[in-house]
Amino acid sequence: MRALVLGGTGWLGRAVVRDMLAAGTDVTCLARGTSGEVPEGAHLVRADRRASGAYDGVRGDWDEVVELSADPDLVEPALDALADRAAHWTLVSTVSVYARNDQPDADETATLVEPRDLAQYADAKVSAERSSAARLGSRLLIGRPGLVVGPGDPSDRFGYWPARLSLGGRVLSPTTAGRSVQVIDVADLAAWIGHAGRTGQTGIVNAVGPAVPLADFLRQVTTSTAGPTRTAGHDTELVEVEDDVLLDRDVRYWAGPRSLPLWLPRSDAAFAQRSGRAFVATGGRTRPLEPTVAAVLADERARGLTRARRSGLTPVEEDAVLRSLR
Repeated sequence: MRALVLGGTGWLGRAVVRDMLAAGTDVTCLARGTSGEVPEGAHLVRADRRASGAYDGVRGDWDEVVELSADPDLVEPALDALADRAAHWTLVSTVSVYARNDQPDADETATLVEPRDLAQYADAKVSAERSSAARLGSRLLIGRPGLVVGPGDPSDRFGYWPARLSLGGRVLSPTTAGRSVQVIDVADLAAWIGHAGRTGQTGIVNAVGPAVPLADFLRQVTTSTAGPTRTAGHDTELVEVEDDVLLDRDVRYWAGPRSLPLWLPRSDAAFAQRSGRAFVATGGRTRPLEPTVAAVLADERARGLTRARRSGLTPVEEDAVLRSLR
């Protein structure tokens, strides 16, 4: 089997390539990177996908093409150059394409956002889905992952919690009632993408794991992270705080600086409660949370538990909020 991965040097792309190689697939990556940035065993064709002639080195017949981008400047030319020669095409989209996040267990038929501003991630992904469907028809699989997690995650959204809870002490948290966490390990997503390409799965699929109540998630992480790095004499005390109080103190939702990662407004709680039935039906499998948490914690320890992050509160910021509550 010959597969072309459009990318392959980023976090998810490398995981997809590794899984394909392990299954015996002949993998080529089209990317701007260097040979050291693609997994050993893959072929790298270096090209800027925005440049003229970018696809000259990969024209031909492909059993599988995997598109990871949402950028219309990348998606459209790739379809022009390759769609007619691909037996199967997988577009990695996102559950962010849905217009509403207040319908628990909503499936792939839920209403999408209208792509009015392609600078917005969700809009660009909807546009990519529609362009791909128009060109590929029944040869297309659209995978809509939820929150992708695992070692090496550059967003720091999931890793914040194993790192923080492993340190113990008073831990700032949103109120947990009615809230969920829904993740998929990057290795499980990559395995499904590879399996879907080899078996010719098509259609639209929410690539999500089971929804776990936020309270259960934090309890599991706390239990899993108890160990020698916990500050001596400091047990973990979860301090749950109402949304309005957090917002008044400039604590932010979901991700980014000054955020409590994975915290969603109650009006968007069903973002983390999508149906995964189609994922299971197409061969998707998800591991329990415990091994993912363990692998992420090991990675966080290696990178530094109190390092600067793209998402989450710094120790100083968290301490200031906790002090203000007294």
